[in-house]
Amino acid sequence: MWETISVILCRWRGKPTKEAIERTNKVLASEPRVKVLGFYWTLGRYDAVMICEGPEDPKIAMKMLLQVADSVATESMVAIPREEAIKLLK
Repeated sequence: MWETISVILCRWRGKPTKEAIERTNKVLASEPRVKVLGFYWTLGRYDAVMICEGPEDPKIAMKMLLQVADSVATESMVAIPREEAIKLLK
């Protein structure tokens, strides 16, 4: 399996609390096969954007995100580097 980049859009299901944020951070750090490359709080439709690198198997990320599904709604996308996407056009 190869490593993939995922962009995960997040929305808090309610007002975020310090406890919910700490629990989310603990869950994100608990999966050694998924590396968080960036985590940004945002304004607008989504409250945060997380960029991760991990195995191609989506079940690993899904298992991780399901642990915080009571407090965070997510929408995930696989990201392909521009150079790799251009190669697909040939």
